[in-house]
Amino acid sequence: MRDLVGAVTVDAYVPAAGSARRDAGALLAVAIFLVLVGLLTVYSSSSFSAQREGLPDHFFLRQQASRALVGLIALYVLARVDYRVYRPLAWPLLGATVLALLLLVLPGTEAIAPPRNGARRWLELGVSVQPSEIAKLTMVIWAAALAVKKGERLRSLRWGLAAYGVICAVVGFLIMLEPDLSSVALIGLLCAIVLFAAGARIGHFILIGLAAVPIFWEVIRSASYRVARLVTFLNVGSDPQGAGYQLHQSLIAVGSGGMFGVGYGESTQKFFLPEPHNDFAFAIVAEEWGLIGVTAVAIAVALIGFLGLRIARRAPDAFGFLLAVGLTALIVVSALIHMCVTMALLPTTGITLPFISYGGSSLVVSLAAVGMLLNIGSWRA
Repeated sequence: MRDLVGAVTVDAYVPAAGSARRDAGALLAVAIFLVLVGLLTVYSSSSFSAQREGLPDHFFLRQQASRALVGLIALYVLARVDYRVYRPLAWPLLGATVLALLLLVLPGTEAIAPPRNGARRWLELGVSVQPSEIAKLTMVIWAAALAVKKGERLRSLRWGLAAYGVICAVVGFLIMLEPDLSSVALIGLLCAIVLFAAGARIGHFILIGLAAVPIFWEVIRSASYRVARLVTFLNVGSDPQGAGYQLHQSLIAVGSGGMFGVGYGESTQKFFLPEPHNDFAFAIVAEEWGLIGVTAVAIAVALIGFLGLRIARRAPDAFGFLLAVGLTALIVVSALIHMCVTMALLPTTGITLPFISYGGSSLVVSLAAVGMLLNIGSWRA
């Protein structure tokens, strides 16, 4: 018997064998490879910044390594947790995420949500936690669970996508208040991918997208720096010392790498690029490792996409299929956006490069997503 997304529906689950185990091993190997690339990149690109702030040159590396350890533990645990438990937990997880996002924007919570660089995006709870990163994961879980519950009603604009629109609007509004427009757009895209995989009509997406254009335009116009980023994206060389500075320096880094790169640790653009270990990590990879390094990272991301979709195709039920699609998109789409930004193919955003960019929440969420994919892939009909 087949459900609305074409995955086999069964009452009992049998551990997968053969090619499924090989896919799981390959997925784990690719994820660990990217984590190692990330640790090397973080150290190379951040050592100067750390010393400039009076910190040891390995400060950011040590921070990232400790978060990688936490992420690998999360991966190990989640790979052994039956993915089906997330379906009844979808709404509680969403509620906890909304509460965390509220703590960022409510007055009087500055002690645990202090402003940084004009934004409140992190909760200080002994460790720094970025709720918008966690929201990407919980929204994927919620979207998959609700899609399965709605079934054929998902093809109705009123009874299907409308419910998603309300919840996405609430979550998006809270994240916008931080402010973090790029995360809002990414979460909306991830939910759309899950819903499209579940059978929602493409015409409804087009209609909702057209309706959202004026809203997004007003949001962009409300902040001068967003307008400036859009202008410099449309005309990259228009303001190389002002609004286009980051993009200009990133393109220099990418263009300097050549075929084999300038050598590990030899990047010069890390002295000029703001956040070279975070928002523009891929540019440092391109400069130091050249086309060879860029190709290796791109192939690794493509492999995650391929293996993730193979796991989705073999999922024994609709929820597993949709969850695997969403988790794969979470990693691959984020990586594509980051890469495109560094090469001026998209306007500058704050989307990190999964596994590679500096940032604990992003790294842990990416590794957690891999763990969940491994669990989905461990069952067969």
